[in-house]
Amino acid sequence: MAGIHITDIEAAINWWRQREPGDGLSACPPVQALAEVYALLVYHRDSECDEHTLPAAAREAWLRWYDSTPDAPCIAICSTSQGDELCKGCGRTFDEVQNWPVMTPAEKRVTWRRITLEGTAWRFNRYAERALERKRGEGEAP
Repeated sequence: MAGIHITDIEAAINWWRQREPGDGLSACPPVQALAEVYALLVYHRDSECDEHTLPAAAREAWLRWYDSTPDAPCIAICSTSQGDELCKGCGRTFDEVQNWPVMTPAEKRVTWRRITLEGTAWRFNRYAERALERKRGEGEAP
């Protein structure tokens, strides 16, 4: 069972707030559903909630946000195919790469969170640096 991290709940709330800003007096229903989950996490000092016990409205709102995020962290440089247990390109383990198509959205977000926090995969350094260099070369400020 994968947990949905509070930062994902917050990101989903902010995504919905941009999509449906509301009338200034009340938030749209998806924000209300997610805010209730967020408040309970804060109140109980929890950092994640179980994906299977998420209230239906909050789960639906979270999944809509999830659908707006990139699915896989793959950058098409898979070192697990060369025998590495941890991919140098995306940071996923061999098992995560192999099981990605059958993982739940929450399981995928757990993996995304781990590789983002680690920040050691090439997708977070070499390719990010190249993108900045390209922008500088095109005359854009970093």
